[in-house]
Amino acid sequence: MKKLLKGGTVINAHGTKKADVLIDGEVIAQIAPEITCDDAEVVDVSGKLLFPGFIDAHTHFDLDVCNTTTADDFYTGGRSALRGGTTMVIDFACPNKGESLQYGLDLWHKKADGKTGCDYGFHMTIDDWNEEIIAELPKMFEQGVSSFKMYMTYPAMMIGDEAMFLALRKMKELGGIAGVHCENAGVIDALIKEKKAAGELSPASHPQCRPSILEAEAISRLLKMASVADVPVVIVHLSSEDGLREVEAARARGQKVYVETCPHYLLMDDSLYSKPDFEGAKYVCAPPLRKETDNEALWRALADGEIQTVSTDHCSFTLTQKAAGRDDFTKIPGGMPGVETRGVLLYTYGVAAGRISAERMAEVLSEAPAKLYGAYPRKGHIAVGADADIVVYEPNGKTMITAADQAANVDYAPYEGYAVAGHIASVWLRGKCVVREGEILEDRGGVFIPRGKSDL
Repeated sequence: MKKLLKGGTVINAHGTKKADVLIDGEVIAQIAPEITCDDAEVVDVSGKLLFPGFIDAHTHFDLDVCNTTTADDFYTGGRSALRGGTTMVIDFACPNKGESLQYGLDLWHKKADGKTGCDYGFHMTIDDWNEEIIAELPKMFEQGVSSFKMYMTYPAMMIGDEAMFLALRKMKELGGIAGVHCENAGVIDALIKEKKAAGELSPASHPQCRPSILEAEAISRLLKMASVADVPVVIVHLSSEDGLREVEAARARGQKVYVETCPHYLLMDDSLYSKPDFEGAKYVCAPPLRKETDNEALWRALADGEIQTVSTDHCSFTLTQKAAGRDDFTKIPGGMPGVETRGVLLYTYGVAAGRISAERMAEVLSEAPAKLYGAYPRKGHIAVGADADIVVYEPNGKTMITAADQAANVDYAPYEGYAVAGHIASVWLRGKCVVREGEILEDRGGVFIPRGKSDL
């Protein structure tokens, strides 16, 4: 049966309008100020905001790392995503060194297919570089994978400047886009050795070993390589004003650079690492949380259009898993949950606080990631012919984030006690209501979304 969402306000990246939305099957059939359809089920959304389904282009579900596995797999992670209004994630397929890209892609399909509530795609991690990997790259595009990830830190994943430069050249040839984790591995390792020698092993040492200037140095190095390769790149999870300045300098030189940040870099600071009783371990991630001045610089950049997307880097661990580093901060699994709270946080501390417009929220959470990663126009906007992925947001009232009220498979909430303006009233995935007032109605209906080349 057709569905008619009646009386709401439709918010897209390029405009807001009061309109009814008619859904026929999995797609949007009509958008108009007043729609009458006798064979449609009418859903009253009067007074509510209709956002395009959110896209989280940076998640790590069912990932083996730090001698453990993330707490959220594609089932629990997909449930958490849906409850937070995210109707599509793009996770990272991560073959180990010595394994083929196809092995990694097949493995991630086994992890996700038939188990996920939201729609999904995969970035492919390049952590090895040889003739076999090079030959596989076109086959990734044929299978709907058009974006790739590289690391400038973590020995198990980084490939070095020469290989990274050659990979960037290959991106230009094939029309792919690469996102890069930018930190200086060598200096980080040197600082860690100093901290260990001094017996400073608490979570408070974590940000001191990964200062923002090292993020900026790696960004500068990457962007100069990308300039020679003549190819756009994505700076993933930008955390600092120092790093932002390097992006601005590259753009002033005429480079095309895309930037992603995360809610924790907008809302949290490094004082949390000094909380007593090992509480700081909850917030260990890389890059680490920065200063309040960095928060504000990133908010300004988000409002000004310097930052294109806001993802979460959802990489969740339980407190028991985090406790592996109680006597050595380098053994704390790095990452936090976030896919469930991103939308309400950006609305509350961005839109409701007057930092960004509702249209800008729709852009950075929906349209821009859809375009950047080749899922547009099927995803990313409320438009005729697009998938009927819609977040119905009730802007009135207040709620609060708590660990007790979450679908994520984690026993703490980084944003515990944060007040939220309004709440997500319902979530629609390809024409089906999958969440209503916090209750998840359908949690295995997600499908793999093949993606084309970047269109941003």
